[in-house]
Amino acid sequence: MKNIRNFCVIAHIDHGKSTLSDRLLETTKTIAARDMKEQALDSMDLERERGITIKSHAIQLYHHHKDGQVYTLNLIDTPGHVDFSYEVSRSIAACEGALLLVDATQGIQAQTISNLYLAIDHDLEIIPIINKIDMPNAMIEEVMDQIIELVGVKKEDIVLASGKTGQGVEDILTAIVERIPPPKGDPNAPLQALVFDSVFNSFRGVIAYYKIMNGTMKKGDKIRFFYTEKEYNADEVGILQINMIPKPEMRAGDVGYVITGIKQSKEIKVGDTITHHANPCKEGIHGFEEVKPMVFAGLYPIENEDFEDLRESLEKLQLNDSSLTFEPESSAALGFGFRCGFLGMLHLEIIQERLSREYDMEVITTIPNVSYYATRPRRRSSSCALRWTSPTRPTSTSWRSRTSPHKSSPSRSTSAPS
Repeated sequence: MKNIRNFCVIAHIDHGKSTLSDRLLETTKTIAARDMKEQALDSMDLERERGITIKSHAIQLYHHHKDGQVYTLNLIDTPGHVDFSYEVSRSIAACEGALLLVDATQGIQAQTISNLYLAIDHDLEIIPIINKIDMPNAMIEEVMDQIIELVGVKKEDIVLASGKTGQGVEDILTAIVERIPPPKGDPNAPLQALVFDSVFNSFRGVIAYYKIMNGTMKKGDKIRFFYTEKEYNADEVGILQINMIPKPEMRAGDVGYVITGIKQSKEIKVGDTITHHANPCKEGIHGFEEVKPMVFAGLYPIENEDFEDLRESLEKLQLNDSSLTFEPESSAALGFGFRCGFLGMLHLEIIQERLSREYDMEVITTIPNVSYYATRPRRRSSSCALRWTSPTRPTSTSWRSRTSPHKSSPSRSTSAPS
């Protein structure tokens, strides 16, 4: 375990995370030069077309350090757009350190601060990096002062790099080895593995990605998902590189995958704990905060008989993107569909694209709206809270009364039709 380092790359959108990740893969020879391509970790065509990272991607690197030892580096590349911040929070939970990238031409921006606070909340070791120093309009000294003021580090702790030219990449690898602590845990304790992501494979079923906090998982072990209480055999365990590499066992501190043959996507949840059937852990690992959708829209199949196919497609998407929420609803005009919650308008657009490309499911989308609260004054200066999700103002006939358990006076709420 002392030679393992788990870290993620966090930054504002378009600050060069994926490009720098490419140089790390190149320098450590994880990918052969002939196989190297831009955005190597971005597996979706949608990511390459838009030039943004949508999904977090984990990969294992091997670095020969100057002390003569080989270190195992588990890298997780994360999205930078605010609509995919839930991906970042899940990645951070599987790491002990974070590379905080700041664009030398733009300085610290909104998601830089947001992601930094997420990392600090999880007690991660922060390595600040000024990227794109090769640009003619780079403001290295100004950005350095911003980082010192925000993070509170010394000037010599900031690494200068260029993801485009590869300058400073060796310094980054040295900082990862020397400054990020190795994972803690007991390989002989009962198994505790945090599921931080999952994906559905039509041939092999659900593949869960995890970080082992304590214990050891071997191929063929009978395992249990702590919160869902489902039990399966670990048909295959291994590490994550460009392709999945099977291993006979995974130990505390390792990041990898497990294939159990699960066919129903709802049988596994991100944030669950994997443990052994014979010697289970006493308590599960604290998972992730519940996602809070910001934008709501209805998704309806073009043909009513495709309703169940749409449900199945959304369940598989939710497995890979747990920030998506949905529940059935019906409309007099559109028939049966789903009321879906998204983290923003870009998230909604990406889900529509993925439904079309990955599941051949064309949908009708209602006007996006948000949930908000308003107050209406009542007699004797009291007021009642009103809530609705319609983009239009509710009529006087749409208010519904309900009894509040905390107050003797009734409160009223409404939810506008889709």
